[in-house]
Amino acid sequence: MDHRKISELMTRGVVSVRIDTPFKEIARTLMEHNVSAVPVLDGAGRPAGIVSEADLLRKAADRSDLSGRTPLPHLEAWERARAEGRDAGEIMSAPALCAHPEWTVVEAARLMAVQNVKRLPVVDEADRLLGIVSRADLLRVFLRRDPAIREEITHDVLGATLGLAPSDVTVEVTEGQVFLRGTVDDSRLIPVLVRLCTSVDGVVSVSERLTYRADHTGRAVRTGDGAMP
Repeated sequence: MDHRKISELMTRGVVSVRIDTPFKEIARTLMEHNVSAVPVLDGAGRPAGIVSEADLLRKAADRSDLSGRTPLPHLEAWERARAEGRDAGEIMSAPALCAHPEWTVVEAARLMAVQNVKRLPVVDEADRLLGIVSRADLLRVFLRRDPAIREEITHDVLGATLGLAPSDVTVEVTEGQVFLRGTVDDSRLIPVLVRLCTSVDGVVSVSERLTYRADHTGRAVRTGDGAMP
């Protein structure tokens, strides 16, 4: 059971700017390519940071509003320095948080969540830019078709991992929602099975109506006739 790799989801041929790219050229690049952010590369082609629309708009927000309708936002010293920046090196958010192509969707999603970033440059072993992966790219795993999800759960989770026969547990998948029905030997298998199914790419939720032949003490439990644990 393998999660999809970042190399399968990332955008290649990434639009980027140099550290010395002027402010207006950055704005022009974002608009011409219809992107909201670009990596900033150093002289060796390695991501040094990210410059986004929000970074550029900080300059506009720091200007006086002659109409007096909106208050001037309070900016920390580092924010004001970036608002006054003239090129990418002075404006960018740094350092650049990067991913590697062999990372899984889970690893990239966790880093984005912990660091509260929307995208990650993808780099090789020498830290040279290969591509970029965004939140939207990671969400593509939820477009996975139901039959593919069902096949992975039946073959990899039930069979290869837990050694269960298809006759033990039936799997239904509708719009990424998994429903398990059947009987297992040990009650302790149920939470394990649910957890493994939840980890399959594209799964939205897991519900179960599973019975068991024995609890964790080895005591036999009546099954059948709709009996539930």
